[in-house]
Amino acid sequence: MKSEYRALMQIAAKPDITFTEGQGSYLYDSDGNAWLDFVQGWAVNTLGHSPEPIAKAICNQSRRLLNPSPAFYNDQAVQLANRLTALSGMDQVFFANSGAEANEGAIKLARKWGQTHRNGAWKIITFHNGFHGRTLATMSATGKPAFEPLFNPKVPGFTKVPYGDLEAVAAAIDEQTVAILLEPIQGEAGVIPATTEFLQGLRALADREDLLLMLDEVQTGIGRTGTLFCYQQHAIEPDVVTLGKGLGGGVPIAALMAKNHACCFEYGDQGGTFNGNPLVCAAALAVLDQVCAGGFLARVGAAEQRIRDGLNALGQRFGLSEVRGNGLLLAVDTGSFDAPSLVKRALEAGLLLNAPRSNSLRLMPALNVSDEEIDLMLQQLGRLLEQAERESV
Repeated sequence: MKSEYRALMQIAAKPDITFTEGQGSYLYDSDGNAWLDFVQGWAVNTLGHSPEPIAKAICNQSRRLLNPSPAFYNDQAVQLANRLTALSGMDQVFFANSGAEANEGAIKLARKWGQTHRNGAWKIITFHNGFHGRTLATMSATGKPAFEPLFNPKVPGFTKVPYGDLEAVAAAIDEQTVAILLEPIQGEAGVIPATTEFLQGLRALADREDLLLMLDEVQTGIGRTGTLFCYQQHAIEPDVVTLGKGLGGGVPIAALMAKNHACCFEYGDQGGTFNGNPLVCAAALAVLDQVCAGGFLARVGAAEQRIRDGLNALGQRFGLSEVRGNGLLLAVDTGSFDAPSLVKRALEAGLLLNAPRSNSLRLMPALNVSDEEIDLMLQQLGRLLEQAERESV
């Protein structure tokens, strides 16, 4: 590790590379080397690196108003809240700074709703291999096995069941259950989509048992899966939705959205010094302008198909699985190849990929990634697989 990195608290193994610039689908280091980026900050950079619409919005807003304090309304937050409710079918929005904070807010909202409407019910059903963040409560809600021994005792009240098993959800409900929380696609588990049957079954179950259905769309929201919100593909409306990552296109903003019947916070129940400040809200409005523009989401669908076709062709050559996921949140199992080793080889070759599991590659490019960039990624990945195959003989 280089000496200049030692002042940073070491929370993850990182290569000795210092990135200094980014443009579109490319990152550049301090020596001018370039990497084709199909991770994009873990699905954060909706429009790629340093997109002009966001840069312009931030620049203009920085000359007007940065943060009047959350004790006052500001025009950008008001505009963004109204835009999101109109697009989502939700009724109210609370802005936060990260997806974990939005999910923490959803947990608090559900517990307050249980106190108000369900005789103090407070338990939330979550799912094995789900991921909801790194605050203590969201880690407690998360079903990631690696989190189980960390920071105990955890926050109680989360009942974990198998993802996709409607009968297990029904069996887990008791008089203290207040909500069901899940990702419509489990990203950290290796991009595992919920079926429409399962999501519609959860909606019916929540209605029958008087529970809140809460969807964590931190990774799937804002066009990532080909529609503005993933739940729109399944003909359901949740009671609560959380957003993060792509909402700000690289700027830290998140949102907790809810239907009126689920909104029960009182003054003082929730807050945050930087929440909903006009600088980040201006950036989010710029993102929505682009994603909601005519033809943008159709282009996401076309890019998905190009990647899917290319990966399936590689799969036939090298024994990879069928591609899973939606939009530009895609994954493929690598069969006999070690996915982290492939990611390391790709890094050395100038390509950024992600391995959420030992046998799984995840692709999360910018939503405006070009055909040429997709083809280059597929060519590079093919060469890496050829090299790995030769060395395994």
